Amino acid sequence: MDKNIVKTYWKGDMTFDATNPGGNIVMDTSTEIGGNDNGLRPKAMMLASLAGCSGVDIAMLVRKMKVDIDTFDIVIEAELTDEHPRFYHKVACEYNFYGADLNEKKIQRIVDLSVDKYCGVMEMFRQFAEVSVTIKYHNQ
Repeated sequence: MDKNIVKTYWKGDMTFDATNPGGNIVMDTSTEIGGNDNGLRPKAMMLASLAGCSGVDIAMLVRKMKVDIDTFDIVIEAELTDEHPRFYHKVACEYNFYGADLNEKKIQRIVDLSVDKYCGVMEMFRQFAEVSVTIKYHNQ
């Protein structure tokens, strides 16, 4: 079984430095709640992890399936609950693909494979949030 270990160090105020197999990540909060605004927000990092996990799947599948795209981006918009502990209860994932003559059928298949089969972070989010997925094609 694979295992990840991340060690997080308090750097004072609301700043933390977390080790990661690929490097370090600095986390902080806004000045309104005592931080210095010098790092990524922990909850926002969860959204970046979701986009990154799915993005890696898509990049590999685009290559494997020989789909011609110029680029793509993923926009994640999430809504927090009002009560504490506040967590994301609604998450909208928008996949944007750019290129000339995009093969929408293959791209749809690629996104479906990521969202429904390969992306472990997506599966984790589904345990606590309502997740929606949209795909937009930008033929240039």
